[in-house]
Amino acid sequence: MVEKGGGWPRTSPAPSPAKWDGRRRLGQASEFHDDWEPANIPERAPSRFSGAFTADSLEGAPIPPRLWQYTGLIPANTVTLLTGDGGVGKSTLALQACASTVLGTPWIGQEPRAGNALYLSAEDDRDELHRRIADIATFYGRPLASMTGLKLLPLVDGEAVLATAAPHGDQIVTTPLWDELRALAAEWEPRLIVLDASADVFAINENSRPQVRHAVGLLRSLAIQTGAAVTLLAHPSLQGLASGSGYSGSTAWNNSVRSRLYLSKPKADDGGQAAPDIRTLGLMKANYGPSGSEFRLLLRGGAFTNEDASAGAPLSRTIADSRVEVQFLEILAAIDAQGRRVTDRRGPSYAPSEFSKEPAAKGTTSKGFEAAMRRLFDAGELVVSEHGPPSRRTRYLARRT
Repeated sequence: MVEKGGGWPRTSPAPSPAKWDGRRRLGQASEFHDDWEPANIPERAPSRFSGAFTADSLEGAPIPPRLWQYTGLIPANTVTLLTGDGGVGKSTLALQACASTVLGTPWIGQEPRAGNALYLSAEDDRDELHRRIADIATFYGRPLASMTGLKLLPLVDGEAVLATAAPHGDQIVTTPLWDELRALAAEWEPRLIVLDASADVFAINENSRPQVRHAVGLLRSLAIQTGAAVTLLAHPSLQGLASGSGYSGSTAWNNSVRSRLYLSKPKADDGGQAAPDIRTLGLMKANYGPSGSEFRLLLRGGAFTNEDASAGAPLSRTIADSRVEVQFLEILAAIDAQGRRVTDRRGPSYAPSEFSKEPAAKGTTSKGFEAAMRRLFDAGELVVSEHGPPSRRTRYLARRT
């Protein structure tokens, strides 16, 4: 018979605190044995607040500098969204940023935080990436052999989804590819990671705020893990295109990232055709600096610049030159359709003089068209052809086909 005086049953000593599951507090004390073990007591997870600190502990500590991949545009350790309509050149601009990072050379006039780079493309295959990066290497005057730090991941022919919507609710779940990307990034230690594009790597409802925020949160964790600047490319919605805001799906995309860039083609002036090689890069959101900045870019030789490297002219000059070149080609096409001929030699049919008289010249002088003609010849856009019988051959100006 068990003696009940003194609190604990005397058939066994009281259990040690490590083996006590709280039954004494519930008034359920019964017999215990030396081999008694508590059941189903989960281990306590590490506290998410383990890094908490009080502000006074920062007294006297140096303030850490903010890190930028490109100062004022793409911050490090977080996520930037680059939007642009299809064919505007955002993939080229982002790939050029990767090349700039590994070469340590400026990107649209901005100095990089040099190091390795990682470019994941779900839109271009190996051959297309080869063509693009070769053009960029030529633009920088560097061989492809100098880009050992740039790793290209073409996934256009395979599964590129990093996360997908959960079967129920507004959450998303990662795929094995996400784990592979994290492992690769940890090994490669890139300064810049580019993912092209959001609709391909995230199989989610882009209008769902919780899903979008979770997707951006995943990328932010990757940025923090690696110290990289993560840049996600995306197509704007129809509303984003119409408004000029560049918004893509839910406004959570804009609200969740720390920087958002929008690449677009400028609208034509006075109802004419816009210069085909001019782009506008707008800083639509900047958590760590003033937003609203706008860069006028020129696409030449498969890469972007904000300066005509050959002439050293400011961007405003190159933009004006490009517009006159468009005018020249448009007027040449109109005159050719009328059966009229102009020539590159001075005389009654001298193209620059004739073009300056056309209504489409809109004030451009003969001298302006003459300079544009020289540039178009240098660029291989113009050729001199001949027509008429052998005894009376006449030369005329034509656009290269």
